[in-house]
Amino acid sequence: MDSFEFQNGEVLSDVKVEYMTYGTPKYDEDGFIKNAIIYCAGSLGSFAGINKILPLSFKDCPFDSDKYFFVSLTALGSSGSCSPSLTGLKNKFPKYTMLDVVNFQKQFLAEKFNINHILGLIGNSMGGFVGLTQAIEYPDFQDFIICGVSSYKVAGHDYILSRFVDEIITSDPDYAKGELTYSLIRTLRIACLAEFNFGLSKEALREKSNEELSLEFEEFGNEMIESDIYDLKYCNEASMNFNVEDDLDKIKSKVLIIACKQDPHFPPELDGIPMSEMIDDSQLIVMDSELGHLCFNELENISYELKDFLSDFDDC
Repeated sequence: MDSFEFQNGEVLSDVKVEYMTYGTPKYDEDGFIKNAIIYCAGSLGSFAGINKILPLSFKDCPFDSDKYFFVSLTALGSSGSCSPSLTGLKNKFPKYTMLDVVNFQKQFLAEKFNINHILGLIGNSMGGFVGLTQAIEYPDFQDFIICGVSSYKVAGHDYILSRFVDEIITSDPDYAKGELTYSLIRTLRIACLAEFNFGLSKEALREKSNEELSLEFEEFGNEMIESDIYDLKYCNEASMNFNVEDDLDKIKSKVLIIACKQDPHFPPELDGIPMSEMIDDSQLIVMDSELGHLCFNELENISYELKDFLSDFDDC
């Protein structure tokens, strides 16, 4: 895009957006795409996060690619799209909020596809923050949102985890330099390892031997050093400050909330269930999956419920 203006007034030019599409666009009588569904990945995820729903995109499946047109973006702040790492601005990159992530996506959809209304949005984890923010700020922009393993605010243990990650990063004196050093690579690895315990369920972790856990812990840390510490810092800070509890009554869209009984990040009793009680036109599914926060990799287990929810939009 030629430019993008952040909430704080800062403007970046020549803004890159990484994305993919699949499915079948359908047009209304004015020539606008009317069956677009947007996929929003979790923290620092890329457009490829949409792979989680691909197994359900075959004929007569909930996300039938003959019925819907899917667009998946690498979000603002994540490597591949406009971000601290891609722009080279590092710690000089503008601070952004979830509303900036929403506006970045909306602007791209309008400029690239002339889409000014979408059928729906599927948001996983932080992608759920994006979906809720969009439904609150632009209540007529979508007909539905699917908010998966997510919440209406970052609080309690999850807030402390975000603060801990932030503390690890900012405690490294090299962070302020804005250039990659050996110390920052080590700090990035430690900051990412703080998140390891919040993916799989406690049950799944307990089933593994300590030797297996040690190996997976090391591999996770080694893989994560491929990311960028400035991308992580900015994304973590934007998530840490997320709270739309007082604005949930502004949502007009139909909302499907997917929680997981074993999710260590957002336990249903603290997040999904109270959120469903605060949003008028909402449905709640509580999955039973030892994948915990990663249960979107088993969406086929709720295929019937997903298809039932989407049946209200079959006339698109």
